[in-house]
Amino acid sequence: VQLQASGGGLVQAGGSLRLSCAASGSIFSINAMNWYRQAPGKQRELVAQITSAYNTKYEGFVEGRFTISRDNAKNTVYLEMNSVKPEDTAVYYCSLGWPPKYWGQGTLVTVSS
Repeated sequence: VQLQASGGGLVQAGGSLRLSCAASGSIFSINAMNWYRQAPGKQRELVAQITSAYNTKYEGFVEGRFTISRDNAKNTVYLEMNSVKPEDTAVYYCSLGWPPKYWGQGTLVTVSS
């Protein structure tokens, strides 16, 4: 399984960005998908998860601002980021499975104030 994350970039505080993560292989639809992030000097942390049954979970620091979704026909998971803050600056990683079994390479999101 290979995961390819994309969509990162530079965005102003209060703006929006959509991350995508495309997965290869045939096990995408039966697994939970997760978005993690790692800010400079900090540990990697879970941001959001969507299960194979489309149940979603968010960490408190993004709830109400970020939305995770998935398209099983495209083997792709998305993270819609709205009302971004400078503290959202991090490398964002997608992962497959729970606990995570496979990881993407990460995509950098930089939020300017």
